[in-house]
Amino acid sequence: MVGMTRALIALTSHRELGSTGRETGFYVGEAAEPWEVFRAAGWDVDLVSVAGGQPPLDGRDENDRTQNDFLAMAGVASTARATDVDPSGYDVIVFAGGHGTMWDFPDNPDLTRIAASIYERGGVVSAVCHGPSALVNLKLSDGSQLIAGKRVAGFTNDEEDAVGLSAEVPFLLADRLTEAGATHVPGPNFTEQVVVDGRLVTGQNPQSARAMAEAVVKAVQAR
Repeated sequence: MVGMTRALIALTSHRELGSTGRETGFYVGEAAEPWEVFRAAGWDVDLVSVAGGQPPLDGRDENDRTQNDFLAMAGVASTARATDVDPSGYDVIVFAGGHGTMWDFPDNPDLTRIAASIYERGGVVSAVCHGPSALVNLKLSDGSQLIAGKRVAGFTNDEEDAVGLSAEVPFLLADRLTEAGATHVPGPNFTEQVVVDGRLVTGQNPQSARAMAEAVVKAVQAR
């Protein structure tokens, strides 16, 4: 494609963590690290959330320079609403994780529309941790599941058990990815695991966010 590569990072707007009484949201590092990698590559990076405006934050590390830069400079307080986004200008979408995604990513028609459009025009679709919840129902214009027959990473059942939330999430992500026809490829708990299948790039957990973004850059350069 001619001109600057443009990437869109998608964030959840959901803040209630099941019946725990705790708040969730998007996991800050899983958006901040791709943002930093893409900007270092000279890309233009925009943010989108389901509801627009300021999405709820989770996993914030106030001592992390990348996260602080992201929250200060990326426009987190005024994200675009998914329904208002024209996908035609974007080459990449990243679905950042955080438990909130499990509630508002899977059935959002606008996220589906944006991602399918980017993919069908030769762009890259990527997701990390719980972000692949956006892929479980993602159909292309011919009605086929984007992830059917593809290898993917995503938060594992073991990891969900380890954080004590298997009974709180609306479904187990690894199981649902498999039901959608994908091959879920797990790595050891909370270690870097990135799976590239053509123009689909997925990471397992927060530890995989930077490496996933670096793999996205390579996938774009390889087109």
